This record gives sequence, structure tokens and C-alpha cells, in this order.
Amino acid sequence: TTLFRSTVSPHPARPSFLSMPTAHGRLTALWKEHGDFHWQEAGIFDPYIPPEGDARMSSLTREGLKQRTEQLKQSAASQLAVRKVKDYDESFSTKRFPEKAHEMYIEAHNCLTSFNRHKLHALVTERCYPEMVRGNRYRTLRWKFVESLEPSRVVQVRCPEMVSKGNLYGQVTVRMHTRQTLAIYDRFGRLMYGSEDIPKDVLEYVVFERHLVNPFGAWRMHGKIVPAWAPPKQPIMKTLLMPGPDLKPWEEFEDVVTQDSVVEQTQWYK
Repeated sequence: TTLFRSTVSPHPARPSFLSMPTAHGRLTALWKEHGDFHWQEAGIFDPYIPPEGDARMSSLTREGLKQRTEQLKQSAASQLAVRKVKDYDESFSTKRFPEKAHEMYIEAHNCLTSFNRHKLHALVTERCYPEMVRGNRYRTLRWKFVESLEPSRVVQVRCPEMVSKGNLYGQVTVRMHTRQTLAIYDRFGRLMYGSEDIPKDVLEYVVFERHLVNPFGAWRMHGKIVPAWAPPKQPIMKTLLMPGPDLKPWEEFEDVVTQDSVVEQTQWYK
């Protein structure tokens, strides 16, 4: 994420790199150019720890009530963070934000499948963008949102200070339980993963971020939290090029394969 420029220098110079200590365990870099500061951070501050068995455990059971109690204890820090966020974003509400995050989530994935990278940059942060597009250069993605199994809700809000005091970032974790389809094809059109016809239930914890002190900042998708108890993903089937016969200019592949497959009959007895 980039800090907005407070002033524009008429004589731009080569920026000098200043090494800065890590903030909250993440590598931070600061560039200085004529008094204007630009810094970038990566990672999720104080990531939310999803309770084990979420979306499968009833709140009426003993374990479900225990998880609910822990969530209420952790909500105190979120309430303080919500107050800080509202100081910079008066329209922010934990009740209305999930709907906005849900629309942003769908639009970002539609831009990913259509390779609309310019619009995708406006919907996701600089940390999230390479994670979404990595490995998709020679693939075809088919993604579709089917329905929401549960209403999306905010499970955690954090408002950390980065590098300097008062440089606030807001991070909101939204729990989304949806049904969607995903199919990945390789460059030859062969199916590598998923299916376009069989929807799957997906439980995700999506983090959205905004640079609060930037008056032109906007909420963008920042990353996803994968719980340790989540089941392993289905492996992607890779296609390999099998070596074939050396064809002459006047030969066809089907004819050569047919000739090789014909077995000469041999009489073993008289």
C-alpha cells in the first residue's frame, strides 16, 4: 500500500532508500524523496484464528458455546479498532461492511477470470495481487458464484500503526460461507482442477485493508486466512508432453500410430 503524496516536488530526484526496523514482524521499507514518504507493508496484522469446526459445530453444543465465549472476549479489541476506523471513515459499520466486502470479493474474482488487471489493481492490494495472478498466465479460469450459505459477517477489526505514530491502517476480517464453482484449464484446454458443473461449499476468512490517513484511500481485498485445521486442497493435475515418432513432411501422425499398432500374425504351430 502506498502513502499518498502530501506535496508534489517540481524537481523530482532519485529516491534514497532508508532501512527501517521491522514493524510487528513484517519487513518494512521506507523511501524518502524531498520530504515525501512512501512505504509499503506486507502481511496481516494480528491474523484472526478461526475456531476449529467452524460452520460444522452448532452453537447449542458445549464446544460451540465455548467458542462463542472466546469470540466475545476477543471482540473487545475489535470494538476499540472500530472506533479508530470511524474517526477516518464515518460511514464504516460492521453491519453494512460485509455486504460491500461481498460485492468486492465477487468483482475481484470476475476480474481475475477475465484478466482485467487494471480493474483488479483497484480492488486488491499490492500484496494480494501477485498471490491471485501467480501461475495463471497460461491457464484458463472459469469461476462462478452460486449462492451464500450464510450471511457474511465481520469477525475481527484491527487498526495498527505502521512505521510512524499516527500512520494507521484498518484491516477487517470477514467470514464468508459461500457455494461456488471453479475450473482451471491448461493452455491445451485440458481440465486441471475442479469442475464447472459441480459447486462446492467454500468457507473463507477474507481480510480487507484501507490506509485510513489517506483521504483518497479505499477498502481493498488484502488476503485470506487459511486455518490450520482446513482440509488439504485437491492437487492440480499437470499435463506433460509425451515424445512421439519423428514424422517426415509427407506423413501424418495418425497413420504412423496406426501402422505401429498393427501386430504381425505369427503361426506358432503347424
